[in-house]
Amino acid sequence: MNAKELRGKSADELNQELESLLRAHFALRMQVATQQSNKTADLGKIKRDIARVKTVMREKA
Repeated sequence: MNAKELRGKSADELNQELESLLRAHFALRMQVATQQSNKTADLGKIKRDIARVKTVMREKA
């Protein structure tokens, strides 16, 4: 996901995207904490995506 794609979305779509990313981040954190997954690099990717969505939301406000 890149910023160009996000800028084309409406505020409601951005909120939905942010909510799904936050849920995915929480689920991945729990998997890593309970050692069900060792994809720690994905945590950073999701955090950057969350930051991108928040940045675009701030630009639109």
